Amino acid sequence: NGTLLNDEWCAFFKENNFLVGISIDGPQDFHDEYRCDKMGRPSFYRVMKGIELLQKHGVEFNCMAVVNDYNVDYPLEFYRFFKEIGCQFLQFTPIVERIRKSPSHKQTTAKNSGLRLATVNETGDETELAPFTVPARKWGQFLCSIFDEWVKQDVGKIFIQLFDSTLANWVGEQPGVCTLARRCGHAGVMEFNGDVYSCDHFVFPEYRLGNIYTQTLTAMMYSPEQQKFGNDKYDALPQQCLECDMLFACHGECPKNRFIKDKQGNEGLNYLCEGYYRFFTHVAPYMDFMKQELLAKRPPANVMSWLSNRRAKGLAP
Repeated sequence: NGTLLNDEWCAFFKENNFLVGISIDGPQDFHDEYRCDKMGRPSFYRVMKGIELLQKHGVEFNCMAVVNDYNVDYPLEFYRFFKEIGCQFLQFTPIVERIRKSPSHKQTTAKNSGLRLATVNETGDETELAPFTVPARKWGQFLCSIFDEWVKQDVGKIFIQLFDSTLANWVGEQPGVCTLARRCGHAGVMEFNGDVYSCDHFVFPEYRLGNIYTQTLTAMMYSPEQQKFGNDKYDALPQQCLECDMLFACHGECPKNRFIKDKQGNEGLNYLCEGYYRFFTHVAPYMDFMKQELLAKRPPANVMSWLSNRRAKGLAP
């Protein structure tokens, strides 16, 4: 998370044109709510020191921010913080975890739930949402609030992965993030012992593809098992998704989060569906405009002047 960076590392990154990802969840009180070290000490200032070292050496970096039950209520403070520290590239990850239910006499808290995380295949009454999980509706409100500020003044200056990927889907291009793609399976993960799994959200025995000591990465990542894993992202969608007018935009999002029932009672609807649907319908007019600009080989950033003109005429908020 940037806490171990020093001048030597940053000089190496600069010399070799690295793009460095830093995990930071917003201003100090947001970040330190959950990002403490093993001793329980806050980590915000150590992460910020790492960012300052990257900037000192001119190393490009992006910020990967987890959105949880706490910081989701402060979208603009969250977004403006990253602008203030000079971050141009942003990734938002909504935290969605389920845990095995605790005995009735023991209350579940965000601090004691880590060792009881449920696997992706556990369903039913034995699991419950972890306390730090972002509420689905608030996730949509969070994205809309940030988008409204971004589309007025920051298009082409601040690059938010989710917004860029949404526009890619609008245009019919492959999005830059697997969660919004029609199919996945290209982001395997290797553990310390060489074991390779289908995805870093699916590090469970049934998704183990093999080991790098006995098989090549190519063989594992293009195996029938991995091909099926990637195809199931679309093939396993419930009926509500298949009938949704925004299917092209989200493609059901990450299979890890598909554990609620749809309107027809079918299993497999994404927990974040309500939030994503709110976001996609909210941004549709702007995405439509930016799509036309791209197809005409003009910059999508023209949306800012288009919106300004509409606001001047009282046609937009």
